[in-house]
Amino acid sequence: KSVSSQIKKSDANSEPPLKEDPKYEKYFRMLKMGLPMGAVQNAMIRDGLDPSIMDLDHNKSVSSQMKVDEENDSDPPLKEDPKYSKYFKMLKMGLPMGAVQNTMQ
Repeated sequence: KSVSSQIKKSDANSEPPLKEDPKYEKYFRMLKMGLPMGAVQNAMIRDGLDPSIMDLDHNKSVSSQMKVDEENDSDPPLKEDPKYSKYFKMLKMGLPMGAVQNTMQ
């Protein structure tokens, strides 16, 4: 999922800071317990969330940091983009992620 698909359109002032957002508080507890950021991001991916959220300012709400206009987004999803479709085919055929990443370089 993209970050924009996970953000509800509402007033940014009424939303809690990212670290207090009920949707993400589980992941901040993981960080507080000493888990590395990579483990937390893997947990977010497992739960269907975008791990790049953790790169945002934790003291501001998500929507105040994400200025995404979905109406003007005419680009295809990454999976359907002709530039990247062959890499997704490689993954679908069972090639390891490392091999696909090496091909992309």
